[in-house]
This record gives sequence, structure tokens and C-alpha cells, in this order.
Amino acid sequence: MDHAATRDENIERIYRSLAPEDTTTAVSVIMKLRGETCDIDCLYCYEKRKEAPGGARIGPGQVRDLARLFHGRPLAVELHGGEPLTVGREQMAGILTELARQPSVVRVTLQTNGVLLDDAWLDLFDELLPDLRIGVSLDGDARGNAWRVGYDGRPVYPRVAAALRLLARRGRRAGVIAAVTPAVLGRAEAVLDHIAGFGSVDSVSFVPCFDAAVRRGTAPAGRRAPASRLLQQANVAEDKAPNWAVHPAEYADFVLAAAAHWISAGHFARLKLEPVVSAIRRLRGLDTGFCHFSDLKCDHVLTLYPDGRLGSCDELPWPQARLSLLPQTRDQHAVAEAQRSSRLLRQGRSLMERCTACDYRDTCGGGCVATRWRYDLAGDQDAYCDYRMRLIDGIAALLAQPSAPRGAWCRTLRRRPRHPNSMADVEGFLARWDDPRLPKPAVRLRVGAYGNINTVGLPGVHEADDLDPGHPLWERAIEPGVKPLVAACTRQWGCVTYDSCEGHAYEGTAMAPTPRKVGLLPRDHHEYAAVAAALCRAVSAVSPLLPPGIGATVGRADLTCEKSGRTVPVLDLVLRPAPGTPRDRYFAGLDAATAALAGALAAERPDPDEPCACPAPPDGGRRAAAAAS
Repeated sequence: MDHAATRDENIERIYRSLAPEDTTTAVSVIMKLRGETCDIDCLYCYEKRKEAPGGARIGPGQVRDLARLFHGRPLAVELHGGEPLTVGREQMAGILTELARQPSVVRVTLQTNGVLLDDAWLDLFDELLPDLRIGVSLDGDARGNAWRVGYDGRPVYPRVAAALRLLARRGRRAGVIAAVTPAVLGRAEAVLDHIAGFGSVDSVSFVPCFDAAVRRGTAPAGRRAPASRLLQQANVAEDKAPNWAVHPAEYADFVLAAAAHWISAGHFARLKLEPVVSAIRRLRGLDTGFCHFSDLKCDHVLTLYPDGRLGSCDELPWPQARLSLLPQTRDQHAVAEAQRSSRLLRQGRSLMERCTACDYRDTCGGGCVATRWRYDLAGDQDAYCDYRMRLIDGIAALLAQPSAPRGAWCRTLRRRPRHPNSMADVEGFLARWDDPRLPKPAVRLRVGAYGNINTVGLPGVHEADDLDPGHPLWERAIEPGVKPLVAACTRQWGCVTYDSCEGHAYEGTAMAPTPRKVGLLPRDHHEYAAVAAALCRAVSAVSPLLPPGIGATVGRADLTCEKSGRTVPVLDLVLRPAPGTPRDRYFAGLDAATAALAGALAAERPDPDEPCACPAPPDGGRRAAAAAS
């Protein structure tokens, strides 16, 4: 077996290479209309940290060059900066006109700080490119925008808020990109409410200031530093992260708090919230255009500067991210070759190798390559992965129990999807479980040589008929070793079990052993929340009492109804071998672990008023993050 080829194939599923022959997959191009030039001087600005001189302007000819380069391939263009409006109306008119002429340009967005936005600009957009999507940078309320200042060091929030109100008066919709800094931590609900209060806003993207590695201020353009750079220098130190930076754990807690409020306050009906929506789509098995959750990463995101420099994603460091000069690049094959030759992109791509064996890869999508690269340099890539898993676990909880958002803070229950995981008729099964008068279906029970009970009596994953406690063959359908756990869940807790397995060693075969487990099917999201919290309490209590090498886990998963095609959230209680535990040691201690866990379950009951064993993070998770670091 060629392990290198297999590794590359696995990485390709998470980070897709640019294929020049592909004429359907869009390429995103970030056009830095004036490079780093901007009319304000945000302290955390990553573009100005590149210290690449701005001042020049992208023109219509470069738009034509891009269309030529990608030869009919769909292009999604983002007009960016610095501040794109500093290009001036006349130059912008030429750019918009040329973009409108190009049939391959399928989407155009403009990301602006909003300070220059006025009726004249909106008239220009309406005339030349009515479908132009406008994004505005605003970090929540006035307090949250503390790091967004002019060169005089004064806040620009009032002018940006005025621009959003203008957009509302003109009937325009806009998205807001909000940086998560310490100025908003612990205030997710208030910040989201404030942004939602602008009638023009229909989407919000919370982006983290993961700037732990920043150790010096941005050099001023002239000999005399403006007030903004002096303010920046006062918030940067050589021995710690700058004062505007947040830890990944802090960001995860902020986003989860925002997501819970987005649901409970009803904002979901009008506002798209990122990264929450993309995580939800991946949890539902759907695609997303957000590269942090998609396989269309840095090879499908390019940046163009006024001097013709063509590079990868603008969040990657320069000049390492540079690929070529636009006028000298003949076609997509040359772009793909430059990407393959890029040491930076090879490093970023190699970071995805650890993702290929991760249980979260199908939902996480690998995250941001640029951020992974920075954390890898700092030797702290685990912090980034932990935040991604934490975010997915919390959002999975909110989806399953929207009326009990506290479940998002549970650290015991993890997202553990099962494939395959389906049932012929979920609603019919639940009805039979709760009404013993309903007819019982005929079942096929076969016991295999290794103790497996299913329709064929063979080891491994095979179809098993669905029985309820009122069925005369109920007891015979449960494998002996798991009966104490099934009894605790059904008789004592009154829960529905949809699956169980006593665990099988499969000695003498090449088959991997299976752990002891029981799957619970809550009747509704209220019961789900109560059962999830009770499982957390029971597992937390029993964990110190289990035999060495055996751990109890609870996984959140989905069960698909084959009849309706719908999915329902389920919970899987599993006694797992710890990493490195020999097979014989695990199975030798399994009955003792089962008895201990059954006792912990007996000591608990699902109660909607009882929280799980995990504390909700105080003040937006800042103390929890500090403890984690």
C-alpha cells in the first residue's frame, strides 16, 4: 500500500486542490482595490501588519485579466482593502462596469468600514451593479468597537452606525462582520441584539481575533506615529498577546452564547449567524460556502493586489502567500503549479493530515488553514482543535434541545455520529413502545457464534428488528452483558432504547472489537434535555469508580427514519476502552464497569429542572478559558 498516496487522498477530501479542468467549482478572488490603504486605523488590522505599501488602485483591466485567467470558470469577487471606497467613485464605476460585463462573475460583494458610505455611493451601486452585496465591519455596540478608531485615535462607531441606518432607509440589506475581542466577551446576547437592531442587517459573522502571536505594533507610514499607532503600541507587549486578542476557548463560549440567544430571541428568523449556520449545515450533512467548514480552502481563495501580485488567501502571511504576478500568469494551470510549489501552502495542507483521523472531520471541515498554521508555529494547535470540537458539540446540543440551551455548556456529551444509524419506522416504533395494545410485528432473532443477536446471527453491523418491552421476545433480543444498562434506562428512567450491544471481542478474527453500549431515543426535545443532563451526572459520578482502562462516554448522534427520511437526535451511552488498553483487559473489567454504571444510573433520574454536572461558564467563559490555558 502506498501510504503517502492514501494520506494525500484523505487530505484531498478536506482540502481540495485547484483543478484547472474543473469548470463548475467557483474560485473566490479577494480584490484589494487599494492594498492596505484605509481611511481608519483599527488596532488589530491584519492587512496593515503586512506593511505592504498601498496607494495604487486596481482597475478594470485587471478584472478582464482575471476573467481571462480562469477562462469561463465561475468567479466570486470580493472588493476589499484596506478600505475599497478609497478607490474613488470614478475608478469604482469602471471596476463595477467591467464586473457586470463578465458572464463568469457570479457574485460580487463589497466589504467596507462604512465611514464613506453615502447616498451618492449607493446611487452608483444601484445603477451599475444592483446585486452588489454589501458587508460592513462593526464589532457590535459602541463598547465592542473600542479597537476600531481613526488615525486620531477616536472611535468611528457613530459613523458606521449611521451608514447602517442609511442602508435601511434605502431598503438595502447588509451583512455585518464583527470581530470578537475582549470588549465583547461575556456580552454575546447584548452585542447580538444591538446588531440585530439595525434594520438593514440580515447576517452577522463573528470572527475571532486570534492574535496571540502579535508582539509588536504596526510601523507608521511616516516618521511621526499617529495617535492610533501610539494607542496600538500601548496595547502590545513582547511577552504576551495583545490586549485585543482572545483565546480559542473564549471565542467558542462567546459564539455558543450568541447561538443560544439567536435561537431563544427569534433572531434566526431574520439573521443568518456565522459560524453557527455553517456548523448546523455540516451537522445536517449539507455543504456550506464558508471555507472554514468546506473543502474549498486556500487553493480556491485568491487575493489580488493593485500592483498585480496574485496570492492565496489574504489571511496567510505575506510575502510567503504570494503565487505570481497576474499579467505574467497564462492560465489556471500556472496558478495550480504555483500553488503546488508554494512552501507555505504545502505546510498548510500538511496540517490537515491530523484531521483525516478525527471524528469531527465531517462537521468541522478542518477549519482555517491560516489560523492552524499560526497555532502550529506556536506549538498550540490543540487549542484550535479543541475550540472547533467545543463549538460543534455545543451547537449539536442546541439543535437537539433548543428549549434548554444550558446543554450547550456540557463538556461530557460529545458529538459522536454513527454510520450507519437508521430505523425502519421511528414514529411507529415509538408508538408501539408507549402503547402496548398496538400489534407487535414479527421479528427475526439469530444468535451468532460471538454472541451477536440480529436478523442473520453474524458478527459486525447487521440489521436487527426493533422491539419494545411489550414484545414477547423483548428479553431474548437483548444481549446478556448489556441487560443491566438497558434495564436502568427503560425500567428506572422510563426511556426508549433503540439499540444495544454487550460488546464483542471477536477473538481469532481480523474484526475490530466492539464496545458495550446502549442507545437512547428521546421522545421529544424536552425529554432529550432531561436525559442528556442525567447521563452527564451519572457518567461524571461513576468515572472515578470504573476499572482502569475503561471509560464511560455519552455521544450525541442522529437516527434516520427510513420511512420518512427524517432524522431525530439520539444519545449513545458507551463503555469504551481507554487508548492503549489491551482487548483482554477491557473485556475482563467490562462486567464490573457495567455494574458500577448501572448503579450510577439508578441513583439518577431525568429531571427537567436538574442541570448537568458541568458548570455554565461565568462571564462568557473567560475564567474557564483562563483555567484551560
